[in-house]
Amino acid sequence: MGFSDATQFWNERFDKEEFIFGKEPNEYLVEQTKRYLKPGDRVLCIADGEGRNGVWLAKQGMRVVGFDASDIALAKANQFAQDNQVDVEYTFSDTDSYAWHRDNYDAVVGIFIQFADPAMRERIFQKTYETLKPGGIFILQGYTPKQLEYKTGGPSLIEHLYTEELIRELAKDFKILELCSYEKVLSEGARHEGMSALLGLVAQKPNL
Repeated sequence: MGFSDATQFWNERFDKEEFIFGKEPNEYLVEQTKRYLKPGDRVLCIADGEGRNGVWLAKQGMRVVGFDASDIALAKANQFAQDNQVDVEYTFSDTDSYAWHRDNYDAVVGIFIQFADPAMRERIFQKTYETLKPGGIFILQGYTPKQLEYKTGGPSLIEHLYTEELIRELAKDFKILELCSYEKVLSEGARHEGMSALLGLVAQKPNL
C-alpha cells in the first residue's frame, strides 16, 4: 500500500467526530512509561493516529514527536494536544517516508502498528534501532494470532500479527527487557473493545 492509498484508507476510518481508539492512553504504554521513561525524554510515536498516546506522554513531561499517514487523524491529534495544553510535534508521513534521524530519541513507541506487513515491520525495527540513542527504549504493543478468534480489533491477516518468536528475531540487535503474551479486556474506543490477545515488548538499544 503506497502513501496515498494508506492516507485514503485511514482517513476513511478517522473521519468521524469520536476518537475511534478512545482518548485514554494504551495501558501497556502507561505501565512501561512509568518503569522506563522520565520527564524530558525525547519520544517518537509511530503512527500516533488521533494522538491519545502522544498527548498523554507530553502530559507526563516528555518531548514528543509523532507521525501518521492520515492528515484527518493528525488534525484531531493537534486539536487534542491543544485542548490538553501540550505541544506534540506531528508530521504527516508514513513509516517509509518519515525522516528517521540517527541516535535521536530516548524512546520509540509503537502501539498497534499492525498495518505493517512483514517486510515493512522489519524496516520499522531497523529504523527504530537506528533512531534510538544508545540505551534508548522501544515500547511495542500488538495483537497475537489468537486475536483472530476474538475479533475485537486489529488486522484480519495473520502475517500482520505478532508472536514472541517473531518479535524476538526482529529485536535481535536489542536487549529485550520484557516480552510477554497475555490476554486482557481492552476498552480503547470502538475499535479495540473486549477480550484481546496481546503481546508487549520493551527492548533497549545497547550502550555501545
